[in-house]
Formats: sequence, structure tokens, C-alpha cells
Amino acid sequence: MPVYFIGIDVGTQGVRVVLTDETGHVLATSEAVFPLTEQSREEQSPRQWWDSGLRCLKSLLETAKKTIDLQSVQSIAVTSTSGTVIPLDDQNEPLNNALMYSDNRSASEGKQCKTVAEKFHSDGYTGFNASSGLSKMVWFVTHFPEKAAHLRTWIHAADYLTGKLSGNFRVTDATNALKSGYNVKNDYWPAYLFEQLPLKKEWMQEVVPSGKPVGKLLPELANELGLPQISVVAGMTDGCASQVASGAVRPGDWNTTIGTTLVIKGVTLQELKDPEGRLYSHRHPEGYWMPGGASNTGADWVTAGFGNRLAELTEAAANLIPTSHTAYPLRQQGERFPFISAQARGFAPEGLSDAQLFTANMEGVAYLERYAYELIERLSGETVRAVFTAGGASNSDVWLTIRSNVLNRPVYKCAQVTGAVGAAILAASQTHFNTLTEAVQAMTHIEKEVKPESELVRNYDAGYRKFVGTLREKGFIN
Repeated sequence: MPVYFIGIDVGTQGVRVVLTDETGHVLATSEAVFPLTEQSREEQSPRQWWDSGLRCLKSLLETAKKTIDLQSVQSIAVTSTSGTVIPLDDQNEPLNNALMYSDNRSASEGKQCKTVAEKFHSDGYTGFNASSGLSKMVWFVTHFPEKAAHLRTWIHAADYLTGKLSGNFRVTDATNALKSGYNVKNDYWPAYLFEQLPLKKEWMQEVVPSGKPVGKLLPELANELGLPQISVVAGMTDGCASQVASGAVRPGDWNTTIGTTLVIKGVTLQELKDPEGRLYSHRHPEGYWMPGGASNTGADWVTAGFGNRLAELTEAAANLIPTSHTAYPLRQQGERFPFISAQARGFAPEGLSDAQLFTANMEGVAYLERYAYELIERLSGETVRAVFTAGGASNSDVWLTIRSNVLNRPVYKCAQVTGAVGAAILAASQTHFNTLTEAVQAMTHIEKEVKPESELVRNYDAGYRKFVGTLREKGFIN
């Protein structure tokens, strides 16, 4: 008999719930949008997440029960934003709204955490900043000591819904715990968190691999939803969940997501250590490492400058590749990956037509992607075996062609690459399958494969060398 899995993704702008079968096919979806305000980028109500998520879950199951047996649903997992944290009291009620990853009020605490980590825990993660959960914990305890006096547990965004489903708020997963200071290599909360920072060890959760069952659906919820007491498993950050949904979970697999920014995540056998902090590594549920980095460059320039003429310009670009132009469509000052430069600014030749600039910008992002993968291979000593892709840019066949030839590798686009689908795969990974790798092999499907062509590869190899030379001339890289 078929079996089914539920994935929930809580993002900044809303919640999405999916139901899949064991082959990964999405059978039902439901979603709700959160009203966005300036304040909601700093704090959001976890209760609103739960209320919206529960409504979506009820709606999804009401639809699904017309075609499937709900008694065959096996497990559920939740994914959400990395770095978002919530202080709970001893009744597991929030003492404050969730402190969002995008809340910059903890910038000075981020610097403090980074300095302390580098001094007292240099062999662990030290890349703390305003978006890190640890920085927000320190900020909250410092600014709201009267609330902190009632603190029982610090949890992450995904943990709140996991707790509401299972009753277990005292557990989190390694991907969420990383930016809260957990040592994911040796599995412990380092002493410096409690000796050098105003935190208490009893506030911190037990940390387990993503996908590990942490409880059963509460009996009253199971009855309300018409479900058996299915397994509730430890969640994952949304970025890692999207990587799972893309299919990139085996050593040598990498995923490039080009949305607003370019984000690269993959799997290595050994921990990838980057002395410059361009990349950092999550822990894979099977013990591998999941390094990743995010650029300030991506596809934001498309909607900003070309959004209303996309079809026309894409058609023109197909006849213009490869161009001889060198462009770098960075829309702000400063770059963080695959190189760090506070002086970096976007550039393009003057006098280009819109179609030429559009095409050159796509090529520039592809050159940046190649630079990133060369950095990854150099730092890891391991081969990038396969490149999977997701994000809005993966819908452009022309851009996929450019990227495949710049990288001189096949590029694979998987269907249904969302955090919610990644969560459903995670739910299945240790309840129906034996491992995450086994679940991904069964539940992801390649929608498109684009292979390089020798003549384009040669042309783009020359274009790449010119691009790197220009970055060097401008002083962005050494």
C-alpha cells in the first residue's frame, strides 16, 4: 500500500504544507500568506505561524482524504528560517515574539559572539553576525533581563511547530543549532557560551540529526486531524531543506539556487574549512558535511531592470550567446561569496543594447558560479561531481545552457524544489527509508538535464579568464 508524508515550511512571508507519497509526487498543497510590515522583519508571532500552519494542515487533509487513506500517512517534518529564535517559559509559551533572522538589532552582539568564539572556540563555527541565533539570544538576555528570568528554553523557528505537533520543545536539529553556537563536529554545546556570554546551559536544547523521530503527533491533534499518531521528526533549516529537495545529498553533489541571490550548497566527505569565512558547513544527517555560501549577486537585477520584457530578451539572448562582453550584475556595494570585498561594485561595458546587457549579465553570474566551484574544489580537495539547480533562474533554458557551458558540466534541474517538499522527504528519511540519501533517490526526479557543448565551452573558458582578470584588475580579488 502507498504511504504518505507531510512537509511544512514556515517562511518570512507565509507557510506552505505539502503531502507527498513515497515516490515524491505532491498530492496536495495548502498555503497561507503573512501580512508583511517593517516590524515583521524584526519579530513575528509564533502563535500566528501555528494557527496558519494548522489551518493549512486541516485544509490539505480535507482535500487529501477524498483520494487517499489518511491512516497511511506516516510522518511529518517542519523546516523554517535559519537564525530565527524564540524564548520559551516553563509552560512552553513564548516570552517574546520570534526574533527574526533579518532583525539587525543584534549587530553589536554578533561582533561580540564572533570575537569570543574566535578566542575561546576557534575549532568550531565562528561566523556569527546579526543574523545568527546566538547573537539574538545574547541581545535578548541583555536587553530584557526581566523576561530572561522566566526563560526555560531557547528554540528555533522550526522547533516551535515541531513542539506544537509533538509536545517536545526540548529538541532541535544540527542545522538549526549551528548558528546558535553548537559544535556540530563533536556534538556538544561549548563552555564559552556559558562562561563568556550571558547564557545558561539549561536553556539549550538536545541536538539530534535532521530527520530523527522526536515524538508522536499529540493524541488530541491526531483526533482533530483524522490522522494516526504519526511520527514527528527533527526538522531542518529552509536552505538545507531546499538542497534536499534539489537532490544534492550525496558526497560530490552540489546545488546552485539562483533567486534574489546566488546560493551554493553541497556535500563533502570532510569538513570544509575556509579561513576567510566565505563558506561554512552544516552537518549532514549521515555524518557528511554540507558546506555552503551565499553571494550578494543573483537574479535580483532581472526583475529590477528587465522584468517586463523577459520573454523578448530571453529569445534575443538565445541568438547572442556567447557574447564577448564582461559584466558583473552586483546591485549593491560589497560582495561576500565566492570572494569577500567591501569595495566590489557591479560593472558592464557601456553602450550595450538591453538584449546584450541582459545576456552578458547572465554570463557574469555563471562566471561567478564557476569561480565558486573552483574555490570549493580547492578548499575541500574533493571533486564537484554533479551540479543540481533551483530558483527562478533555473526556469530559463538559455541561462541553463550558459551555466552548463561555463561550468563544463551537466546541470540538472529537479522538479518540486521547495522547502516544504524537502521537509516531506526529511519526514520519510528515517521513518520509511533507512537514510536521507535513500529517500532522496526515491523521491526526487530530474526534470531537465543540460549538457555542455565543446565549442561553447571553449568560448566561455576564454570569457571566464577575462572575467577573473577584470575582478583582479579592479582589486576585488588578489
